[in-house]
Amino acid sequence: MRLYLQTPPAAAEAPRYVQIVLEQDLLGGWTLYRETGTQGGKATLKREQFLEREAAIAAFEKARDAQLKRGYRVMFSQGLDGPYGR
Repeated sequence: MRLYLQTPPAAAEAPRYVQIVLEQDLLGGWTLYRETGTQGGKATLKREQFLEREAAIAAFEKARDAQLKRGYRVMFSQGLDGPYGR
């Protein structure tokens, strides 16, 4: 699953973005990647691993919901059931 969120562009500064990706690894576990940064600038990547699919999806949804509350808008989603993962 992949979700790309972005802040609305302001006149003087580049928009910020968050990309949340959930992937299954070769051993059956799950890895959640969260990349944040400014368009055209530096980015930060955090990785979190889970043994259970349900826990990984819950963490994905929690990360998504936190960014939506902060004013980010969904620009792209892939592998989700609905437009926002539900």
